[in-house]
Amino acid sequence: MSLKKLNTVMAAAFILFILWFGTEFILSPETTAPGFGLPGRPSGGGDGFLIIKGIRDVVLALVLGILLVTGHRRALGWVLLVEALAAYGDMTTVLAHHGSVATALGVHCLTATLMVVNGLLLMRETREAAAAPATPAPQPA
Repeated sequence: MSLKKLNTVMAAAFILFILWFGTEFILSPETTAPGFGLPGRPSGGGDGFLIIKGIRDVVLALVLGILLVTGHRRALGWVLLVEALAAYGDMTTVLAHHGSVATALGVHCLTATLMVVNGLLLMRETREAAAAPATPAPQPA
């Protein structure tokens, strides 16, 4: 499998996973929250915060999807690297609030690390195109 095909499959998988997970938080926050890894979900009107998390995930997925569909592969690599920070932030949040270490590492940290790998592979794939010098303008005689 070529590097370009591997990168495309990985990026598409991240987009679908993030989109699915975000949509689940929007549509069913009370049943999705335990899978996030925190020890308890917000009480009372706390579902609104879970829906905000879902909206964040959907927007992150849509940004990646637009870059993939429009062929902006180098930008896709950069955005994957930056968006991995959200998953590392989720991991840190779960750990800081005494949540599930297994979920923090096995879901959030693993997802973030795979996003970094995919982002770096995309940067490698597009390195030659980015490094190619532009054709010099013709000089007047």
